[in-house]
Amino acid sequence: MATAMVTASLVLIADGLPSAGAEQVKAPPGGVLAEPPGNAGGPIYATFEGWGPLKDGTNALLLGYFNRNKTQTIDIPIGPENSIEPGGPDYGQPTHFLTGRQYGMFAITVPKDFGSKKLTWTITANGQTTSVAFWTNPPYWIDFFEHAASGNKPPVIKFAASGPELTGPPLGFAQTLSAAVGQPLPLKLWASDTPALRKGAEQELAALRARGNRNPAPPPAIVGGQVIGAGRGGSSGASEPPDITVSWRLHRAPGKVTFDPARSGLHTKGDPKVFLEATTTARFDAPGEYIVRVQVNDDSGDGGGGDQCCWTTAHIKITVQ
Repeated sequence: MATAMVTASLVLIADGLPSAGAEQVKAPPGGVLAEPPGNAGGPIYATFEGWGPLKDGTNALLLGYFNRNKTQTIDIPIGPENSIEPGGPDYGQPTHFLTGRQYGMFAITVPKDFGSKKLTWTITANGQTTSVAFWTNPPYWIDFFEHAASGNKPPVIKFAASGPELTGPPLGFAQTLSAAVGQPLPLKLWASDTPALRKGAEQELAALRARGNRNPAPPPAIVGGQVIGAGRGGSSGASEPPDITVSWRLHRAPGKVTFDPARSGLHTKGDPKVFLEATTTARFDAPGEYIVRVQVNDDSGDGGGGDQCCWTTAHIKITVQ
């Protein structure tokens, strides 16, 4: 039986704006898409988070993905099954796909006059193909460096105590390192954050903290017909949630990597002059070129709680022999 083709609308911003493009999804035999997400065997959806200006006058197109498989991580090399066109297939997209929703994993820099030109990211996973077209679509404009309503700004990070400061989307490689198979590689960064609140928001935040949630839950996004909660940072425990959360994750990998720890929290107490160190140890089980993504969130959580601001992401290239 021929594989059926269906079109699924893709809402990427939690406020319900229409998508920049429609997903083209190949359904499994019989023409029925699996709902809800299962442990394995499902598709991966490319997601266009939005676009905005960079400090050098160019624009960045920010992308992530949603792996609908609850337990299945998938490696898809650059090529026909993981391509961005025209001009690709390699625009720096991931080849190692973690489970669930992954926000703002990489950015494509385009000139200020990019206009209405479109790029399309196509992913084939478990025999199911999805694609999303994206461009400098006006409703998807983002200020990566300051939230318009709250004045919140992303954390500032650096990879040496006196090194250059980075903030916002990942651009190029923050570090280029080398390692040996099976040997520990220390990774570290320093991070700071300045929380800024819109007028009158102090009382709202205090009430939310009293309920054990530092930020309200945003409206859900809809990805490939599946309702996905964007999720906020925070904790319902008795201890104060961290001001900054540092997560070490794989972006591209010819083998397996373990991080110890994979996630850590920092308490800067809102002092922008305080840079705290976050460290992990990476071990690689095979030679090759790896790209590690370090994602640094403030208390707005993954995806900025659906607002696409404010967090900072950097890529580290590691050659393992």
